Amino acid sequence: MSSVLVRAGVLDDLPALTDLYNHYVLHDHATFDVEPFTVEARRVWFDHYADSGPHRLLVAELAGTVAGYATSSAHRAKPAYATSVETTVYCAPDLVGRGVGSAMYAALLDVLAAEDVHRAYAGVALPNDASVRLHERFGFRELGTFHEVGRKLGRWVDVRWFERPLP
Repeated sequence: MSSVLVRAGVLDDLPALTDLYNHYVLHDHATFDVEPFTVEARRVWFDHYADSGPHRLLVAELAGTVAGYATSSAHRAKPAYATSVETTVYCAPDLVGRGVGSAMYAALLDVLAAEDVHRAYAGVALPNDASVRLHERFGFRELGTFHEVGRKLGRWVDVRWFERPLP
């Protein structure tokens, strides 16, 4: 989707990002959060993304509207994990499969290539064929599946884990 603008997230995006995320909290198993967030509560999440370094928040904008976001966050809190990140992509539900996720992932991986990051990891709650294809398209390889690791919307959910080396 060539008309997608991918840029660093700014505080003015937070209401739209919160609305987008809350859709998945309430209607999908892509996140294991089960209670929607207020914008104020989501501010803590927003504030941990820096302007530099491997923990990033990128926003996709389409016709002036937030169409999705991608993040890279700490994989684990212990210092030896500092060169590993966990990546996440959320698209507006009506834009899934239209190239927004690909545009965000391409931009995020370009940013991470310039950082001191050795590996990117991603967990995909199953079933989610579009997300599995997205990760495979960007060079992530499957590591394995945590079976029935979460319970959401009245059913057990498996999570398939992927990794990708970074230059």
